[in-house]
Amino acid sequence: MNLKDRAQGAIVGAFIGDAIALGPHWYYDLDEQHKDYGEWITTYTTPKKGRYHEHEEKGNQSQSGYILKLMIKSLIENKAYNQEDFCKKLDEDLFTKIDGIPTHGPGGYTSQSIREVYRQRVEQKLPWDKVGSRADTTEGIERTLALAVLYALNTKELAKSISHNTFLTQVDDIVGSMTVAYGAVLAQLIQGEKLDKDISTKLMKLVKKGELPFHAVTSDNLKPPKDGAKDPSNIGLFASPDALLSPSFMAQAANDKDIKIEPAWKVSLVYGMPCAIYHMLPACYYLSARFNDDFESAILHALNGGGQNQARSILTGALVGAQVGLKNIPQRFIDGLNEKEEILELAKKLSDIIEE
Repeated sequence: MNLKDRAQGAIVGAFIGDAIALGPHWYYDLDEQHKDYGEWITTYTTPKKGRYHEHEEKGNQSQSGYILKLMIKSLIENKAYNQEDFCKKLDEDLFTKIDGIPTHGPGGYTSQSIREVYRQRVEQKLPWDKVGSRADTTEGIERTLALAVLYALNTKELAKSISHNTFLTQVDDIVGSMTVAYGAVLAQLIQGEKLDKDISTKLMKLVKKGELPFHAVTSDNLKPPKDGAKDPSNIGLFASPDALLSPSFMAQAANDKDIKIEPAWKVSLVYGMPCAIYHMLPACYYLSARFNDDFESAILHALNGGGQNQARSILTGALVGAQVGLKNIPQRFIDGLNEKEEILELAKKLSDIIEE
């Protein structure tokens, strides 16, 4: 397994996570989910009438997958992140297909942050540098995970491009910091590092080297600051590195024999079913550490946890896909994608331009 295989695994894993949750998306009543889809969902399903994606076919992508494809196409065409080009794609290829109503648009549902920016761009005619929402969700991660792949070996550019792209639609610093942190974790996994108790130590070393834009006053291994050490400037920095520290704790919990979450899908009950980023990321890190070499178990436990299981599956799919590589993702998950050939081609082309 090499870097390109892991990079392609991350991209394909994200698309699988998006499509596999299309049917049972947003069931907060698990009894209702079990009634519609059975106790354990194992594959792609057709959305039920009256649900969020009712007019879509099983194996289709939601709007998250649609936007992720726009991002990847822009990266491939420009061989780098070009914000102007990505914004143009949103204006021409997305905003012309939505109308600000939640249940309309590609994939059958348009998220809060995208609806708000649509209104600002199309109805209020605001320039791109004047738009954004207070949505505390993971839409930023769902598209910028492609930036983490492209810049897996260039941490500074990763942080810069992910933060700039996230703030197009979500202007909260906490959301920004957690989105950049996820991208940094994904990049480490693409490099071949492990999602374990040491992952945060590696990330903090990048902070100390000035490659990740987080404010940190502690010395090595979170020890007290050295006597006389200067307080780092906050200009251009996220306020706290805590978003970089949490993955290690989730990984420790996943591997601690005294901490039992059984079955593993109940991690959604432990960390919460809702859409907010602070519910999603802990569950994704936990599942991705626990099933670091088992894509099928990771994606199915993310899926069967109910609530915002689509975001949980996308983010987990990318993290575990990066750990197992494309060649170790079960073929049945790839074959079930209705856009299989296009997705595989995009993943390969993106991996071919990863910056050395």
